[in-house]
Amino acid sequence: LVPDRPLGLSMYGPPVDLSFNNMLCVAGALSEVPRSGLRPLSMNANKKYLSRSLRLSNNKITNLEGLQSMLSHFLAQPSKLSWLDLSFNKLTCIDPVLCELRVLYLHGNRIWNLSGVDKLVELQHLHTITLHGNAIENYKGYRWSA
Repeated sequence: LVPDRPLGLSMYGPPVDLSFNNMLCVAGALSEVPRSGLRPLSMNANKKYLSRSLRLSNNKITNLEGLQSMLSHFLAQPSKLSWLDLSFNKLTCIDPVLCELRVLYLHGNRIWNLSGVDKLVELQHLHTITLHGNAIENYKGYRWSA
């Protein structure tokens, strides 16, 4: 366990990896244990992960209901999440629920409505988003909107 520190380099640990768990909903993550990667995950005294990134890829998630409470369950500073991988799920739309998000992977989902993607303009820090492998790809000029 690592003592709580001011926001800094300690918050940039590896992603909390909850991928490949066949979860149908975000709340399903609450009963999962994150995968261990090459770099070990650090925790604070409250047993919350010191990370700003979350991997929920390759599940069967259809919506993001309960995302905030799930983030609070796992992360020391859930409002500081900056990198989210939701690729290869069954999402049809996305809501701008994470203000600090900088990177959002949505490829390989079922997103088809351009107006749903337009809502992401509210995320002022977002600089990377992936949408390939979604039905929205079939709309001419979707990249100019995204």
